[in-house]
Amino acid sequence: MSLEIATIGGGCFWCIEALMQQLEGVEKVVSGYAGGSVPGKPTYREVCSGLTGHAEVTQVSFDPAKLSYEDLLMIFMTSHDPTTLNRQGADVGTQYRSIIMYHSEEQKATAEKVLAKLASYYSDKIVTSVEALTTFYEAEEEHQNYYNDHPEAGFCKAVIEPKVSKLRQKYQDRLKS
Repeated sequence: MSLEIATIGGGCFWCIEALMQQLEGVEKVVSGYAGGSVPGKPTYREVCSGLTGHAEVTQVSFDPAKLSYEDLLMIFMTSHDPTTLNRQGADVGTQYRSIIMYHSEEQKATAEKVLAKLASYYSDKIVTSVEALTTFYEAEEEHQNYYNDHPEAGFCKAVIEPKVSKLRQKYQDRLKS
């Protein structure tokens, strides 16, 4: 099996991580930081300050024979609001921007195709940026597998669970058994 990697961000990485973990063909999801201008590995606290320029992202390892990159992006793009600049719900700042970070020119072309395809789906303009991934920094251990490890946490119940429920209803045929 040959896995591909997608790097995406759409607000808090805990939300995107929880959604991607549900999908058939996804083998691994790692929360982290990318797209910043400050050198060196940033900490969660530094990224949350908004001063490093990094976005909270997830790196998704998936089997393209079971889940295409295009389908993964379509699910990602319809699972968050890609029309709000630097914001998802109560999370505000550049670290919460909607971003697709490509690993190849083929991924870049697919991302641009998905954004064009979805443009008429939203009443407001899509502000998701498409950028080349330069460096990915894995987030601290306490940020990995957050939803599964803390299902009773307030944020999980109030924010992540409704997104996961919506995903389960909308993409039943794409979920792990």
